[in-house]
Amino acid sequence: MVSLINIPNALTVMRIFLVPIIVICLIEDNFFISLIIFAVSGLSDGLDGFLARMLNQKTTFGAYLDPIADKALAMSCFVILAVKGIIPVWLAVIVISRDCFILLGIAVLMLLSLTPDIKPSLISKYTTALQLITVFFVLVVKSFSLPFNVAIILTGLFFLTGLLTFFSGVHYLIVGIRLINRRGNGHILP
Repeated sequence: MVSLINIPNALTVMRIFLVPIIVICLIEDNFFISLIIFAVSGLSDGLDGFLARMLNQKTTFGAYLDPIADKALAMSCFVILAVKGIIPVWLAVIVISRDCFILLGIAVLMLLSLTPDIKPSLISKYTTALQLITVFFVLVVKSFSLPFNVAIILTGLFFLTGLLTFFSGVHYLIVGIRLINRRGNGHILP
């Protein structure tokens, strides 16, 4: 049995504690410090997964906590950046709506006594990665004076992130409907 208190889980908890700090920095327009905190958070995200595998310290707690840390960071950044007019409001709405939609779907499945296997799908992993890349790039643009016009790159990144986020939400809707239909057909879920 692996202890809940291990290095990978400690790194994940640290990422959660970094969220309010980055929110304060964003509110105060301290984009460079936000970028550093965001980068540290991203590196620790990769490191916690690597260490969990290498040290054989995977835990159910960590499996639940890791996506919560990712979502807390992404949603906080999207909200603040949208309120400040740095990213489009529609993009923040899509990102936050998808995550709320997924949580609502999990709640519905649990109310129906279905226990969904809570692990991110491949499209969800790509979506989260693209959302975090989007925030990272925006913070880089706000932190440094770049020698080229980034408007077209940002616009493309915003639309690609919005599109992938939307399709990820549709994917989870289909998965949820299939789970409910299996139950209706008398199948027992693992």
